Amino acid sequence: MLRTVLRTALWGSLAFVAGLGVIALVGQSRQEAGAEAAMSAVLGVTVGWAYIGSGLVSWHRTSRRIGAVLVFIGFAWFATYLAYSNNSGWFTLGTALEDGYLIGVIYLILVFPRGALSGWLDRALVLAALVLGAVVEVGWLVFADSGSSVCGGCPRNALQIVRDDALAEGILQFQRSAALVISVFTAVLFVRRIRRATLPVRRAVAPVLWTGGAFCAALALTIVNDVAGEPLGPAPNFMRGLVFAAVPIAILASLVQRQLARGAVAQLVVELDGPSADLRESLSRALGDPDLQVAYWLPDTSTYVDAAGQPFAPDNDRATTMVQRDGQPVALLVHDAALQDEPELVNSVCAAAAMALENERLRADLEARLAELRASRERLVRATEAERHRIERDLHDGAQQRLVSIALSIALAEATLENSSTTAASALAAARDDLTVAMGELRTLSQGIRPAVLMERGLGAALDDLVRRSVVPATADTRLTDEVPAEIEAAAYFVVGEALTNAAKHARAGKATVTAETRDGRLLLRITDDGVGGASARDGGGLRGLADRVEGFGGTLTIHSPAGAGTTLTVELPCA
Repeated sequence: MLRTVLRTALWGSLAFVAGLGVIALVGQSRQEAGAEAAMSAVLGVTVGWAYIGSGLVSWHRTSRRIGAVLVFIGFAWFATYLAYSNNSGWFTLGTALEDGYLIGVIYLILVFPRGALSGWLDRALVLAALVLGAVVEVGWLVFADSGSSVCGGCPRNALQIVRDDALAEGILQFQRSAALVISVFTAVLFVRRIRRATLPVRRAVAPVLWTGGAFCAALALTIVNDVAGEPLGPAPNFMRGLVFAAVPIAILASLVQRQLARGAVAQLVVELDGPSADLRESLSRALGDPDLQVAYWLPDTSTYVDAAGQPFAPDNDRATTMVQRDGQPVALLVHDAALQDEPELVNSVCAAAAMALENERLRADLEARLAELRASRERLVRATEAERHRIERDLHDGAQQRLVSIALSIALAEATLENSSTTAASALAAARDDLTVAMGELRTLSQGIRPAVLMERGLGAALDDLVRRSVVPATADTRLTDEVPAEIEAAAYFVVGEALTNAAKHARAGKATVTAETRDGRLLLRITDDGVGGASARDGGGLRGLADRVEGFGGTLTIHSPAGAGTTLTVELPCA
Protein backbone atom coordinates (compact mmCIF):
# COMPACT_ATOMS: atom_id res chain seq x y z
CA MET A 1 0.00 0.00 0.00
CA LEU A 2 2.81 2.41 0.91
CA ARG A 3 4.64 1.64 -2.34
CA THR A 4 1.47 2.39 -4.28
CA VAL A 5 1.07 5.75 -2.56
CA LEU A 6 4.72 6.65 -3.13
CA ARG A 7 4.58 5.61 -6.78
CA THR A 8 1.43 7.63 -7.37
CA ALA A 9 2.91 10.64 -5.63
CA LEU A 10 6.12 10.40 -7.68
CA TRP A 11 4.43 10.14 -11.08
CA GLY A 12 1.85 12.72 -10.09
CA SER A 13 4.57 15.18 -9.12
CA LEU A 14 6.44 14.59 -12.38
CA ALA A 15 3.21 15.12 -14.33
CA PHE A 16 2.54 18.38 -12.47
CA VAL A 17 6.05 19.63 -13.20
CA ALA A 18 5.74 18.59 -16.85
CA GLY A 19 2.43 20.47 -17.12
CA LEU A 20 4.05 23.63 -15.71
CA GLY A 21 6.86 23.12 -18.19
CA VAL A 22 4.36 23.05 -21.08
CA ILE A 23 2.79 26.32 -19.88
CA ALA A 24 6.24 27.94 -19.59
CA LEU A 25 7.39 26.74 -23.03
CA VAL A 26 4.26 27.91 -24.81
CA GLY A 27 4.28 31.20 -22.93
CA GLN A 28 7.82 32.16 -23.99
CA SER A 29 7.65 30.70 -27.52
CA ARG A 30 7.96 32.95 -30.56
CA GLN A 31 5.93 30.48 -32.62
CA GLU A 32 2.52 31.32 -31.11
CA ALA A 33 1.12 34.19 -29.08
CA GLY A 34 -2.09 35.41 -27.54
CA ALA A 35 -5.23 33.29 -27.51
CA GLU A 36 -3.70 30.64 -29.77
CA ALA A 37 -0.82 30.11 -27.35
CA ALA A 38 -3.16 29.98 -24.37
CA MET A 39 -5.36 27.36 -26.07
CA SER A 40 -2.29 25.27 -26.94
CA ALA A 41 -1.11 25.37 -23.33
CA VAL A 42 -4.52 24.44 -21.91
CA LEU A 43 -4.93 21.61 -24.43
CA GLY A 44 -1.43 20.30 -23.78
CA VAL A 45 -1.75 20.27 -20.00
CA THR A 46 -5.31 18.86 -19.95
CA VAL A 47 -4.62 16.01 -22.35
CA GLY A 48 -1.28 15.10 -20.77
CA TRP A 49 -2.70 15.04 -17.26
CA ALA A 50 -5.72 13.04 -18.47
CA TYR A 51 -3.48 10.29 -19.86
CA ILE A 52 -1.20 10.17 -16.83
CA GLY A 53 -4.11 10.25 -14.37
CA SER A 54 -6.03 7.48 -16.12
CA GLY A 55 -2.77 5.54 -16.42
CA LEU A 56 -2.17 5.68 -12.67
CA VAL A 57 -5.75 4.58 -11.98
CA SER A 58 -5.41 1.66 -14.38
CA TRP A 59 -1.96 0.80 -13.02
CA HIS A 60 -3.23 0.31 -9.48
CA ARG A 61 -6.77 -0.93 -10.14
CA THR A 62 -6.73 -3.22 -13.18
CA SER A 63 -3.74 -3.61 -15.51
CA ARG A 64 -0.24 -2.48 -14.66
CA ARG A 65 0.93 -2.72 -18.29
CA ILE A 66 -2.01 -0.71 -19.69
CA GLY A 67 -1.45 1.87 -16.99
CA ALA A 68 2.25 2.13 -17.83
CA VAL A 69 1.45 2.67 -21.53
CA LEU A 70 -1.03 5.45 -20.67
CA VAL A 71 1.55 7.17 -18.48
CA PHE A 72 4.12 6.88 -21.29
CA ILE A 73 1.70 8.46 -23.78
CA GLY A 74 1.06 11.33 -21.38
CA PHE A 75 4.75 12.14 -21.00
CA ALA A 76 5.37 11.58 -24.73
CA TRP A 77 2.65 14.15 -25.39
CA PHE A 78 4.34 16.60 -23.02
CA ALA A 79 7.65 15.95 -24.83
CA THR A 80 6.21 17.24 -28.11
CA TYR A 81 5.91 20.70 -26.51
CA LEU A 82 9.69 20.92 -26.39
CA ALA A 83 9.30 22.04 -30.02
CA TYR A 84 7.90 25.33 -28.65
CA SER A 85 11.29 26.10 -27.11
CA ASN A 86 13.37 28.95 -28.53
CA ASN A 87 16.47 26.89 -27.82
CA SER A 88 17.79 25.02 -30.89
CA GLY A 89 18.59 21.81 -29.02
CA TRP A 90 15.28 21.53 -27.16
CA PHE A 91 13.36 22.51 -30.29
CA THR A 92 15.07 19.80 -32.33
CA LEU A 93 14.50 17.19 -29.62
CA GLY A 94 10.79 18.09 -29.43
CA THR A 95 10.50 17.84 -33.22
CA ALA A 96 12.21 14.43 -33.24
CA LEU A 97 9.82 13.20 -30.55
CA GLU A 98 6.63 14.65 -31.98
CA ASP A 99 5.33 11.25 -33.18
CA GLY A 100 6.12 9.34 -29.99
CA TYR A 101 2.64 9.70 -28.54
CA LEU A 102 1.10 8.49 -31.83
CA ILE A 103 3.14 5.29 -31.62
CA GLY A 104 1.99 4.89 -28.03
CA VAL A 105 -1.69 5.29 -28.91
CA ILE A 106 -1.54 2.69 -31.67
CA TYR A 107 0.27 0.27 -29.36
CA LEU A 108 -2.23 0.96 -26.55
CA ILE A 109 -5.29 0.19 -28.63
CA LEU A 110 -3.73 -2.94 -30.09
CA VAL A 111 -2.80 -4.40 -26.70
CA PHE A 112 -5.97 -3.45 -24.81
CA PRO A 113 -7.15 -5.15 -22.61
CA ARG A 114 -4.62 -8.01 -22.38
CA GLY A 115 -1.56 -5.82 -22.32
CA ALA A 116 0.26 -7.76 -25.06
CA LEU A 117 0.26 -7.83 -28.85
CA SER A 118 -1.80 -10.76 -30.13
CA GLY A 119 -0.21 -11.60 -33.48
CA TRP A 120 2.26 -10.83 -36.24
CA LEU A 121 -0.04 -8.22 -37.79
CA ASP A 122 -0.15 -6.19 -34.58
CA ARG A 123 3.61 -6.41 -34.23
CA ALA A 124 4.10 -5.34 -37.84
CA LEU A 125 1.87 -2.29 -37.36
CA VAL A 126 3.71 -1.19 -34.22
CA LEU A 127 7.08 -1.74 -35.88
CA ALA A 128 6.03 0.26 -38.95
CA ALA A 129 4.75 3.09 -36.75
CA LEU A 130 8.01 3.05 -34.78
CA VAL A 131 10.13 3.23 -37.93
CA LEU A 132 8.07 6.08 -39.41
CA GLY A 133 7.81 8.04 -36.18
CA ALA A 134 11.42 7.67 -35.03
CA VAL A 135 13.85 6.53 -37.73
CA VAL A 136 12.30 8.36 -40.69
CA GLU A 137 11.66 11.46 -38.57
CA VAL A 138 15.32 11.69 -37.54
CA GLY A 139 16.38 11.01 -41.14
CA TRP A 140 14.25 13.91 -42.30
CA LEU A 141 15.83 16.22 -39.71
CA VAL A 142 19.32 15.32 -40.95
CA PHE A 143 18.56 16.83 -44.37
CA ALA A 144 15.84 19.36 -43.51
CA ASP A 145 16.34 23.13 -43.78
CA SER A 146 16.93 25.33 -40.75
CA GLY A 147 14.15 25.83 -38.29
CA SER A 148 12.94 29.07 -39.93
CA SER A 149 11.82 27.13 -42.99
CA VAL A 150 10.21 24.42 -40.87
CA CYS A 151 7.90 26.88 -39.14
CA GLY A 152 7.72 30.59 -38.65
CA GLY A 153 9.79 31.70 -35.66
CA CYS A 154 11.35 28.27 -35.10
CA PRO A 155 15.00 28.12 -34.04
CA ARG A 156 17.70 26.36 -36.04
CA ASN A 157 17.53 22.59 -36.68
CA ALA A 158 20.38 21.22 -34.56
CA LEU A 159 20.38 17.83 -36.34
CA GLN A 160 20.90 19.20 -39.83
CA ILE A 161 24.10 17.78 -41.34
CA VAL A 162 23.62 18.35 -45.05
CA ARG A 163 20.92 20.57 -46.46
CA ASP A 164 19.10 18.78 -49.25
CA ASP A 165 15.63 20.23 -49.78
CA ALA A 166 14.62 17.72 -52.45
CA LEU A 167 15.66 14.72 -50.36
CA ALA A 168 14.06 16.15 -47.22
CA GLU A 169 10.81 16.77 -49.10
CA GLY A 170 10.92 13.23 -50.50
CA ILE A 171 11.41 11.77 -47.02
CA LEU A 172 8.56 13.91 -45.68
CA GLN A 173 6.17 12.84 -48.44
CA PHE A 174 7.13 9.18 -47.96
CA GLN A 175 6.49 9.51 -44.24
CA ARG A 176 3.10 11.10 -44.83
CA SER A 177 2.06 8.52 -47.45
CA ALA A 178 3.12 5.57 -45.31
CA ALA A 179 1.43 7.08 -42.26
CA LEU A 180 -1.75 7.58 -44.28
CA VAL A 181 -1.75 3.92 -45.36
CA ILE A 182 -1.08 2.71 -41.81
CA SER A 183 -3.80 4.98 -40.38
CA VAL A 184 -6.46 3.83 -42.82
CA PHE A 185 -5.46 0.16 -42.49
CA THR A 186 -5.48 0.34 -38.68
CA ALA A 187 -8.89 2.03 -38.63
CA VAL A 188 -10.34 -0.67 -40.89
CA LEU A 189 -8.69 -3.35 -38.74
CA PHE A 190 -10.30 -1.96 -35.57
CA VAL A 191 -13.75 -1.87 -37.18
CA ARG A 192 -13.42 -5.46 -38.42
CA ARG A 193 -12.34 -6.65 -34.99
CA ILE A 194 -15.40 -5.07 -33.43
CA ARG A 195 -17.75 -6.64 -35.97
CA ARG A 196 -16.19 -10.09 -35.62
CA ALA A 197 -15.83 -10.00 -31.85
CA THR A 198 -17.95 -12.15 -29.57
CA LEU A 199 -20.16 -10.45 -27.02
CA PRO A 200 -17.66 -10.63 -24.11
CA VAL A 201 -14.88 -9.25 -26.34
CA ARG A 202 -17.12 -6.50 -27.69
CA ARG A 203 -18.20 -5.56 -24.20
CA ALA A 204 -14.58 -5.32 -23.05
CA VAL A 205 -12.92 -3.45 -25.92
CA ALA A 206 -15.58 -1.89 -28.16
CA PRO A 207 -15.32 1.67 -26.69
CA VAL A 208 -11.54 1.63 -27.02
CA LEU A 209 -11.54 0.17 -30.53
CA TRP A 210 -14.17 2.63 -31.78
CA THR A 211 -12.20 5.53 -30.32
CA GLY A 212 -8.97 4.15 -31.75
CA GLY A 213 -10.56 3.76 -35.17
CA ALA A 214 -11.85 7.34 -35.02
CA PHE A 215 -8.38 8.58 -34.01
CA CYS A 216 -6.73 6.77 -36.95
CA ALA A 217 -9.36 8.19 -39.31
CA ALA A 218 -8.79 11.71 -37.94
CA LEU A 219 -5.02 11.21 -38.31
CA ALA A 220 -5.49 10.17 -41.94
CA LEU A 221 -7.65 13.25 -42.58
CA THR A 222 -4.98 15.46 -41.02
CA ILE A 223 -2.30 14.00 -43.29
CA VAL A 224 -4.45 14.50 -46.40
CA ASN A 225 -5.19 18.09 -45.34
CA ASP A 226 -1.45 18.81 -44.87
CA VAL A 227 -0.51 17.29 -48.24
CA ALA A 228 -3.25 19.28 -50.00
CA GLY A 229 -2.09 22.61 -48.54
CA GLU A 230 -4.57 22.72 -45.64
CA PRO A 231 -7.77 23.49 -47.55
CA LEU A 232 -9.76 22.62 -44.43
CA GLY A 233 -7.67 24.88 -42.22
CA PRO A 234 -6.94 23.78 -38.62
CA ALA A 235 -10.20 21.80 -38.28
CA PRO A 236 -8.67 18.33 -38.89
CA ASN A 237 -5.93 19.02 -36.32
CA PHE A 238 -8.54 20.14 -33.82
CA MET A 239 -10.63 17.04 -34.52
CA ARG A 240 -7.62 14.79 -34.06
CA GLY A 241 -6.85 16.46 -30.76
CA LEU A 242 -10.41 15.88 -29.51
CA VAL A 243 -10.38 12.20 -30.44
CA PHE A 244 -6.91 11.79 -28.95
CA ALA A 245 -8.18 13.29 -25.70
CA ALA A 246 -11.12 10.85 -25.76
CA VAL A 247 -8.87 7.76 -25.76
CA PRO A 248 -8.14 7.76 -21.99
CA ILE A 249 -11.84 8.41 -21.36
CA ALA A 250 -12.69 5.31 -23.42
CA ILE A 251 -10.07 3.32 -21.51
CA LEU A 252 -11.54 4.38 -18.16
CA ALA A 253 -15.06 3.66 -19.42
CA SER A 254 -14.04 0.12 -20.31
CA LEU A 255 -12.34 -0.34 -16.95
CA VAL A 256 -15.42 0.95 -15.12
CA GLN A 257 -17.58 -1.37 -17.19
CA ARG A 258 -15.42 -4.31 -16.13
CA GLN A 259 -15.75 -3.26 -12.51
CA LEU A 260 -19.53 -3.08 -12.90
CA ALA A 261 -19.49 -6.53 -14.49
CA ARG A 262 -17.90 -7.84 -11.32
CA GLY A 263 -20.88 -6.41 -9.48
CA ALA A 264 -22.99 -8.94 -11.38
CA VAL A 265 -21.66 -11.55 -8.94
CA ALA A 266 -23.94 -10.13 -6.26
CA GLN A 267 -26.91 -10.45 -8.61
CA LEU A 268 -25.81 -14.02 -9.36
CA VAL A 269 -25.96 -14.90 -5.67
CA VAL A 270 -29.50 -13.49 -5.47
CA GLU A 271 -30.60 -15.43 -8.56
CA LEU A 272 -29.12 -18.71 -7.34
CA ASP A 273 -31.00 -18.30 -4.07
CA GLY A 274 -34.27 -18.24 -6.01
CA PRO A 275 -36.53 -21.31 -6.20
CA SER A 276 -36.41 -21.74 -9.98
CA ALA A 277 -33.01 -20.44 -11.01
CA ASP A 278 -31.57 -21.65 -14.31
CA LEU A 279 -27.94 -22.15 -13.37
CA ARG A 280 -26.49 -21.94 -16.87
CA GLU A 281 -28.52 -18.84 -17.74
CA SER A 282 -27.52 -17.14 -14.48
CA LEU A 283 -23.84 -17.88 -15.05
CA SER A 284 -24.15 -16.73 -18.66
CA ARG A 285 -25.56 -13.37 -17.60
CA ALA A 286 -22.94 -12.90 -14.89
CA LEU A 287 -20.08 -13.59 -17.31
CA GLY A 288 -21.68 -11.85 -20.28
CA ASP A 289 -21.27 -14.93 -22.47
CA PRO A 290 -24.53 -16.20 -24.01
CA ASP A 291 -22.76 -19.28 -25.39
CA LEU A 292 -21.47 -20.43 -22.00
CA GLN A 293 -21.44 -24.20 -21.50
CA VAL A 294 -21.32 -26.05 -18.17
CA ALA A 295 -20.05 -29.61 -17.74
CA TYR A 296 -20.09 -31.61 -14.49
CA TRP A 297 -17.38 -33.88 -13.13
CA LEU A 298 -18.21 -37.50 -12.29
CA PRO A 299 -15.50 -38.87 -9.99
CA ASP A 300 -16.58 -42.51 -10.41
CA THR A 301 -15.85 -42.47 -14.15
CA SER A 302 -13.43 -39.48 -14.23
CA THR A 303 -15.41 -37.89 -17.03
CA TYR A 304 -17.46 -34.75 -17.67
CA VAL A 305 -21.17 -34.86 -18.54
CA ASP A 306 -23.75 -32.23 -19.38
CA ALA A 307 -26.85 -31.46 -17.30
CA ALA A 308 -28.68 -34.39 -18.91
CA GLY A 309 -25.93 -36.81 -17.88
CA GLN A 310 -24.60 -37.28 -21.42
CA PRO A 311 -20.84 -37.35 -22.16
CA PHE A 312 -19.44 -33.86 -22.76
CA ALA A 313 -16.66 -32.83 -25.13
CA PRO A 314 -15.54 -29.15 -24.83
CA ASP A 315 -15.01 -26.94 -27.86
CA ASN A 316 -11.27 -26.56 -28.49
CA ASP A 317 -11.77 -22.99 -29.76
CA ARG A 318 -13.07 -21.79 -26.38
CA ALA A 319 -11.43 -21.39 -23.00
CA THR A 320 -12.19 -23.54 -19.96
CA THR A 321 -12.19 -22.84 -16.24
CA MET A 322 -12.41 -25.61 -13.66
CA VAL A 323 -14.64 -25.01 -10.66
CA GLN A 324 -13.46 -26.65 -7.45
CA ARG A 325 -14.99 -27.07 -4.02
CA ASP A 326 -12.94 -28.24 -1.06
CA GLY A 327 -10.09 -28.93 -3.45
CA GLN A 328 -12.13 -31.33 -5.59
CA PRO A 329 -13.28 -30.66 -9.18
CA VAL A 330 -16.99 -29.93 -9.45
CA ALA A 331 -17.65 -28.50 -12.90
CA LEU A 332 -16.07 -27.06 -16.01
CA LEU A 333 -17.09 -23.71 -17.49
CA VAL A 334 -16.50 -23.44 -21.24
CA HIS A 335 -16.50 -19.76 -22.11
CA ASP A 336 -15.20 -17.14 -24.50
CA ALA A 337 -11.41 -16.79 -24.49
CA ALA A 338 -11.78 -13.04 -23.81
CA LEU A 339 -12.86 -13.83 -20.25
CA GLN A 340 -9.31 -14.99 -19.55
CA ASP A 341 -8.47 -11.27 -19.39
CA GLU A 342 -10.89 -10.94 -16.46
CA PRO A 343 -9.72 -13.63 -14.03
CA GLU A 344 -11.16 -11.79 -11.03
CA LEU A 345 -14.66 -11.85 -12.56
CA VAL A 346 -14.43 -15.52 -13.52
CA ASN A 347 -13.02 -16.55 -10.14
CA SER A 348 -15.70 -14.57 -8.29
CA VAL A 349 -18.46 -16.20 -10.32
CA CYS A 350 -16.96 -19.65 -9.72
CA ALA A 351 -16.73 -19.04 -5.98
CA ALA A 352 -20.29 -17.71 -5.79
CA ALA A 353 -21.75 -20.59 -7.78
CA ALA A 354 -19.63 -23.44 -6.38
CA MET A 355 -22.35 -24.83 -4.09
CA ALA A 356 -25.04 -24.53 -6.77
CA LEU A 357 -22.73 -26.25 -9.25
CA GLU A 358 -22.07 -29.02 -6.71
CA ASN A 359 -25.83 -29.59 -6.35
CA GLU A 360 -26.23 -29.56 -10.12
CA ARG A 361 -23.30 -31.98 -10.40
CA LEU A 362 -25.07 -34.43 -8.11
CA ARG A 363 -28.19 -34.16 -10.26
CA ALA A 364 -26.14 -34.68 -13.43
CA ASP A 365 -24.49 -37.68 -11.77
CA LEU A 366 -27.95 -39.10 -11.05
CA GLU A 367 -29.02 -38.44 -14.64
CA ALA A 368 -25.90 -40.22 -15.90
CA ARG A 369 -26.60 -43.19 -13.64
CA LEU A 370 -30.23 -43.33 -14.79
CA ALA A 371 -29.15 -43.13 -18.42
CA GLU A 372 -26.67 -45.96 -17.88
CA LEU A 373 -29.30 -47.96 -16.02
CA ARG A 374 -31.74 -47.56 -18.91
CA ALA A 375 -29.06 -48.56 -21.39
CA SER A 376 -28.06 -51.52 -19.20
CA ARG A 377 -31.67 -52.70 -19.00
CA GLU A 378 -32.00 -52.47 -22.76
CA ARG A 379 -28.84 -54.52 -23.21
CA LEU A 380 -30.06 -57.10 -20.70
CA VAL A 381 -33.39 -57.38 -22.50
CA ARG A 382 -31.60 -57.91 -25.81
CA ALA A 383 -29.21 -60.42 -24.24
CA THR A 384 -32.11 -62.30 -22.61
CA GLU A 385 -33.99 -62.41 -25.90
CA ALA A 386 -30.90 -63.67 -27.72
CA GLU A 387 -30.36 -66.32 -25.05
CA ARG A 388 -33.99 -67.45 -25.34
CA HIS A 389 -33.63 -67.80 -29.09
CA ARG A 390 -30.41 -69.77 -28.59
CA ILE A 391 -32.10 -72.19 -26.18
CA GLU A 392 -35.02 -72.60 -28.59
CA ARG A 393 -32.63 -73.29 -31.46
CA ASP A 394 -30.56 -75.75 -29.42
CA LEU A 395 -33.70 -77.61 -28.30
CA HIS A 396 -35.08 -77.73 -31.82
CA ASP A 397 -31.85 -78.75 -33.51
CA GLY A 398 -30.62 -81.04 -30.75
CA ALA A 399 -32.76 -82.71 -28.12
CA GLN A 400 -36.04 -82.38 -30.06
CA GLN A 401 -34.61 -84.13 -33.12
CA ARG A 402 -33.16 -86.87 -30.91
CA LEU A 403 -36.54 -87.44 -29.26
CA VAL A 404 -38.24 -87.67 -32.68
CA SER A 405 -35.60 -90.21 -33.73
CA ILE A 406 -36.19 -92.21 -30.52
CA ALA A 407 -39.95 -92.24 -31.18
CA LEU A 408 -39.38 -93.53 -34.70
CA SER A 409 -36.99 -96.24 -33.42
CA ILE A 410 -39.51 -97.43 -30.84
CA ALA A 411 -42.29 -97.47 -33.45
CA LEU A 412 -40.06 -99.55 -35.74
CA ALA A 413 -39.34 -101.97 -32.88
CA GLU A 414 -43.06 -102.38 -32.16
CA ALA A 415 -43.82 -103.07 -35.83
CA THR A 416 -41.09 -105.69 -36.28
CA LEU A 417 -41.17 -107.32 -32.84
CA GLU A 418 -43.38 -110.28 -33.87
CA ASN A 419 -41.74 -110.92 -37.27
CA SER A 420 -38.06 -110.10 -36.60
CA SER A 421 -36.63 -109.91 -33.16
CA THR A 422 -33.25 -108.96 -34.58
CA THR A 423 -34.61 -105.84 -36.30
CA ALA A 424 -36.55 -104.87 -33.17
CA ALA A 425 -33.46 -105.22 -30.99
CA SER A 426 -31.46 -103.06 -33.40
CA ALA A 427 -34.15 -100.37 -33.35
CA LEU A 428 -34.22 -100.37 -29.54
CA ALA A 429 -30.42 -100.12 -29.39
CA ALA A 430 -30.55 -97.09 -31.71
CA ALA A 431 -33.23 -95.56 -29.49
CA ARG A 432 -31.07 -96.14 -26.43
CA ASP A 433 -28.09 -94.42 -28.13
CA ASP A 434 -30.19 -91.46 -29.21
CA LEU A 435 -31.59 -91.19 -25.70
CA THR A 436 -28.07 -91.10 -24.27
CA VAL A 437 -27.06 -88.34 -26.70
CA ALA A 438 -30.25 -86.35 -25.95
CA MET A 439 -29.59 -86.56 -22.22
CA GLY A 440 -26.07 -85.22 -22.81
CA GLU A 441 -27.35 -82.36 -24.92
CA LEU A 442 -29.97 -81.47 -22.31
CA ARG A 443 -27.31 -81.61 -19.61
CA THR A 444 -25.10 -79.27 -21.65
CA LEU A 445 -28.04 -76.94 -22.22
CA SER A 446 -28.95 -76.86 -18.53
CA GLN A 447 -25.29 -76.20 -17.72
CA GLY A 448 -25.63 -72.90 -19.56
CA ILE A 449 -28.77 -72.02 -17.60
CA ARG A 450 -27.72 -73.13 -14.13
CA PRO A 451 -24.87 -75.65 -13.83
CA ALA A 452 -25.60 -78.81 -11.89
CA VAL A 453 -22.35 -78.54 -9.93
CA LEU A 454 -23.44 -75.11 -8.72
CA MET A 455 -26.80 -76.40 -7.51
CA GLU A 456 -25.42 -79.55 -5.97
CA ARG A 457 -22.08 -78.49 -4.45
CA GLY A 458 -22.12 -74.67 -4.22
CA LEU A 459 -20.04 -71.80 -5.63
CA GLY A 460 -16.64 -72.90 -4.31
CA ALA A 461 -16.81 -76.31 -6.00
CA ALA A 462 -18.26 -74.75 -9.16
CA LEU A 463 -15.34 -72.32 -9.40
CA ASP A 464 -12.87 -75.19 -8.85
CA ASP A 465 -14.60 -77.04 -11.68
CA LEU A 466 -14.33 -73.99 -13.97
CA VAL A 467 -10.64 -73.64 -13.21
CA ARG A 468 -10.06 -77.36 -13.80
CA ARG A 469 -11.80 -77.22 -17.20
CA SER A 470 -10.16 -73.92 -18.25
CA VAL A 471 -8.09 -73.90 -21.44
CA VAL A 472 -5.67 -71.49 -19.76
CA PRO A 473 -3.84 -73.02 -16.76
CA ALA A 474 -5.57 -71.45 -13.76
CA THR A 475 -5.74 -71.66 -9.98
CA ALA A 476 -8.57 -70.82 -7.60
CA ASP A 477 -8.50 -69.48 -4.04
CA THR A 478 -11.95 -69.44 -2.44
CA ARG A 479 -12.77 -68.26 1.10
CA LEU A 480 -16.54 -68.26 1.21
CA THR A 481 -17.42 -68.02 4.89
CA ASP A 482 -20.85 -66.39 4.48
CA GLU A 483 -23.93 -67.67 2.70
CA VAL A 484 -24.28 -66.46 -0.90
CA PRO A 485 -27.75 -66.24 -2.51
CA ALA A 486 -28.35 -68.57 -5.45
CA GLU A 487 -28.77 -65.77 -7.99
CA ILE A 488 -25.49 -64.17 -6.84
CA GLU A 489 -23.74 -67.55 -7.11
CA ALA A 490 -24.96 -67.88 -10.69
CA ALA A 491 -23.83 -64.35 -11.59
CA ALA A 492 -20.39 -64.98 -10.06
CA TYR A 493 -20.08 -68.35 -11.86
CA PHE A 494 -20.79 -66.86 -15.28
CA VAL A 495 -18.51 -63.87 -14.66
CA VAL A 496 -15.58 -66.15 -13.85
CA GLY A 497 -16.40 -68.45 -16.77
CA GLU A 498 -16.54 -65.54 -19.25
CA ALA A 499 -13.33 -64.05 -17.84
CA LEU A 500 -11.44 -67.36 -18.27
CA THR A 501 -12.83 -67.72 -21.79
CA ASN A 502 -11.63 -64.19 -22.66
CA ALA A 503 -8.21 -64.96 -21.20
CA ALA A 504 -7.84 -67.88 -23.59
CA LYS A 505 -9.64 -66.45 -26.63
CA HIS A 506 -8.59 -62.78 -26.68
CA ALA A 507 -5.85 -62.14 -24.12
CA ARG A 508 -3.60 -65.05 -25.22
CA ALA A 509 -2.76 -65.55 -21.56
CA GLY A 510 -0.36 -68.15 -20.21
CA LYS A 511 -1.96 -68.44 -16.79
CA ALA A 512 -4.82 -67.06 -14.72
CA THR A 513 -5.81 -66.84 -11.06
CA VAL A 514 -9.26 -66.65 -9.49
CA THR A 515 -9.92 -65.48 -5.94
CA ALA A 516 -13.34 -65.40 -4.27
CA GLU A 517 -14.19 -64.36 -0.71
CA THR A 518 -17.10 -63.05 1.30
CA ARG A 519 -16.56 -59.99 3.46
CA ASP A 520 -18.95 -57.56 5.17
CA GLY A 521 -21.98 -58.94 3.37
CA ARG A 522 -20.40 -58.80 -0.08
CA LEU A 523 -18.91 -61.33 -2.46
CA LEU A 524 -15.55 -60.20 -3.80
CA LEU A 525 -14.11 -61.73 -6.98
CA ARG A 526 -10.79 -61.08 -8.66
CA ILE A 527 -9.79 -62.72 -11.94
CA THR A 528 -6.26 -61.98 -13.17
CA ASP A 529 -4.39 -63.11 -16.27
CA ASP A 530 -0.98 -62.36 -17.80
CA GLY A 531 -2.26 -61.71 -21.33
CA VAL A 532 -1.87 -58.83 -23.74
CA GLY A 533 -4.18 -56.45 -21.83
CA GLY A 534 -6.08 -53.60 -23.45
CA ALA A 535 -9.52 -54.96 -22.52
CA SER A 536 -12.51 -52.61 -22.06
CA ALA A 537 -16.25 -52.84 -21.46
CA ARG A 538 -17.16 -51.44 -24.87
CA ASP A 539 -20.69 -51.70 -26.17
CA GLY A 540 -21.46 -55.06 -27.69
CA GLY A 541 -18.49 -56.80 -26.06
CA GLY A 542 -18.49 -59.69 -23.63
CA LEU A 543 -17.20 -57.56 -20.76
CA ARG A 544 -20.03 -55.08 -21.32
CA GLY A 545 -22.50 -57.93 -20.87
CA LEU A 546 -20.73 -59.01 -17.68
CA ALA A 547 -20.86 -55.45 -16.35
CA ASP A 548 -24.60 -55.30 -17.08
CA ARG A 549 -25.15 -58.62 -15.31
CA VAL A 550 -23.19 -57.46 -12.24
CA GLU A 551 -24.82 -54.00 -12.13
CA GLY A 552 -28.22 -55.63 -12.45
CA PHE A 553 -27.64 -57.10 -8.97
CA GLY A 554 -26.39 -53.77 -7.56
CA GLY A 555 -22.74 -54.76 -7.87
CA THR A 556 -19.71 -53.23 -9.56
CA LEU A 557 -17.20 -54.53 -12.09
CA THR A 558 -13.85 -52.79 -12.45
CA ILE A 559 -11.45 -53.48 -15.30
CA HIS A 560 -7.72 -52.81 -15.03
CA SER A 561 -6.10 -53.79 -18.31
CA PRO A 562 -3.03 -51.75 -19.36
CA ALA A 563 -1.67 -52.73 -22.75
CA GLY A 564 0.91 -55.51 -22.47
CA ALA A 565 0.42 -55.98 -18.72
CA GLY A 566 -2.47 -58.41 -18.43
CA THR A 567 -6.04 -57.93 -17.23
CA THR A 568 -7.59 -57.86 -13.76
CA LEU A 569 -11.36 -57.95 -13.24
CA THR A 570 -12.55 -56.94 -9.78
CA VAL A 571 -16.18 -57.72 -8.98
CA GLU A 572 -18.23 -56.85 -5.90
CA LEU A 573 -21.69 -58.36 -5.47
CA PRO A 574 -24.06 -57.84 -2.51
CA CYS A 575 -24.95 -60.97 -0.56
CA ALA A 576 -27.58 -59.46 1.71
